[in-house]
Amino acid sequence: MKNSDWILQVKETRRTFGSSTWVPLRELSNKEQGDVKNVGYDSEFFGCGSVAFPPEQKERADGFDWNQVGISHTTRPYAYENGYYSPIEQYEYNDKEPIGVNLVFEYNQPVTGIREWILSPDLVIALGLIKDGNNWVRPAENFIVVARETINENGDHTLIEIKQEFLIDYLAARNLSLRLSYYRQRVANVISLKDSVYADLTDKEESRDGGRFELLIRDLEDVFGGSWAAFRVWRTDIDEDEDAPVMGQESDENTDSESSQGSHQGVYKGVRVEGEFWRDEWIEHQNISVRVRGDKDQTLPQFIVKTDGTRMTSHSLNNENIGRWLWFRSNVVSELLSYQGFSLQWYTAETGGIHSTSGCRIHFGINSSDLITVYAYDVARLAPWEQHIWAAHNIAPEGKVSSELLMSQVEAKPASTHAVEELLFISMKLLEDGFRNEFNTDLFSHEIDEPEFKKQISRFSSKDQTSLLRLAKELIRIFSDRLNVSNLRQLSTHKNKKTLGSNKLLEDILAQKVGVDRARQIFGVIAGAYDMRLGDAHPTSSKIGDALKLAKIDEDESFLKQGEQLICNFGESIWWIGKLLFSQSEVK
Repeated sequence: MKNSDWILQVKETRRTFGSSTWVPLRELSNKEQGDVKNVGYDSEFFGCGSVAFPPEQKERADGFDWNQVGISHTTRPYAYENGYYSPIEQYEYNDKEPIGVNLVFEYNQPVTGIREWILSPDLVIALGLIKDGNNWVRPAENFIVVARETINENGDHTLIEIKQEFLIDYLAARNLSLRLSYYRQRVANVISLKDSVYADLTDKEESRDGGRFELLIRDLEDVFGGSWAAFRVWRTDIDEDEDAPVMGQESDENTDSESSQGSHQGVYKGVRVEGEFWRDEWIEHQNISVRVRGDKDQTLPQFIVKTDGTRMTSHSLNNENIGRWLWFRSNVVSELLSYQGFSLQWYTAETGGIHSTSGCRIHFGINSSDLITVYAYDVARLAPWEQHIWAAHNIAPEGKVSSELLMSQVEAKPASTHAVEELLFISMKLLEDGFRNEFNTDLFSHEIDEPEFKKQISRFSSKDQTSLLRLAKELIRIFSDRLNVSNLRQLSTHKNKKTLGSNKLLEDILAQKVGVDRARQIFGVIAGAYDMRLGDAHPTSSKIGDALKLAKIDEDESFLKQGEQLICNFGESIWWIGKLLFSQSEVK
């Protein structure tokens, strides 16, 4: 319900973009309801333009307002006759006098009729942005939305705005200040002033909240009524039947004219209440440009480096020869992998690497206490936002540094072990290739996105019993649910093969080679994982304990190690299936 505060823009004039998360670089929006000449009409218009100025031009630009910087200010390149060229980025106050920088370019395409706004390519590249739909995102910071566009149903741009945090970083790098000039208009047509929510209002013009507000109350008759006149002039010396007519010099003899006039008096009933607000505002940088210029970030976290809780700053640890390691809870890996662009790579049974969008790779190890240990310098050189994630999981040293990590980083002799996660995928690939060679058909019905599944299928996914059961579900998804049932039924000799599921069909094919008992033994872990998957949907099921035993899970171990056991046992079963199916003689 609109009231007098709405037309007076009480809330809106209090808000400045200098304290807003998002800053419009250019905006032109208009919301209307009803017929502008009739009672019941209301509208809200907002327009904003911007130009960035260097320090030497700021005093001059301080006098610029809606006329110089507002939405009527257009941007286009211009070539002068004397050879001087003004590129689209330059803001010229007078011809050949560039004093500012445009951050949004307006491109009116006369052929298509589309009005397009283009965010400055320099800003885009400096901040490392890429286009994602109507958003500009920064991959180096977890694809955070930095700038965004709004396009109306006609395909015209109505808004380009940017997060202030990134804007002032860019402004600082170029030593620019951004001048905003904006105008908001609200209009309401009512049957009469005294019977409306605006009854107590009168015309006013005042300075308010650093801007200028004006309230106009007029009869609709005064706005749209009144008299009118029209005058038409035409030529009389053209013969339409001539093949190539030519008009001569205009004169009284070859022209004629007519005029008309009228009045709209008494046509429009009602009152127009109109509130207008203009304001000009500076967006200033803080002379810090961490992203564009690479300035030192003063907000980096501290990390615990000693058993007594002693901390050191990230800046102090950002030294390749610092000679310290840091300890983290293992769930830091799962959190990092939840971000777009991160991936996990295993090097040995207890070490691996986390690849991030910042282009860095964290070489980690898992110690005897199931903690993640990392060389301090590797964390301290990460992008600031990544460091804060690591810092949230940082704890005091416990359980020593991962032995396999020390073997690689200190002894320069990496362990010759293999992670169960990697062995699982290798075993599946070997089984798939062997099956195709042996039976000339496909074992699986479709391929998988291996990098994505490797994020889900890792020991780090197991944090409690619920997540352990979910891990079992993922294992069944990449193996059992992908088995090509149609092909397996053609190879099966079981009397009930038309009703058997994928696991049982493959088990029957193996039984043809090694016998029913041996095949059942090999498929025990897979069957256990399948029952665990069902437990994920019904966690109170009393069968979960039996499923864990069938999958050979030691419940006395930590959940991290239980997850590792599940992946290990599942992968080992797949390896034995291939080994027994394709070996020349049965392996005992």
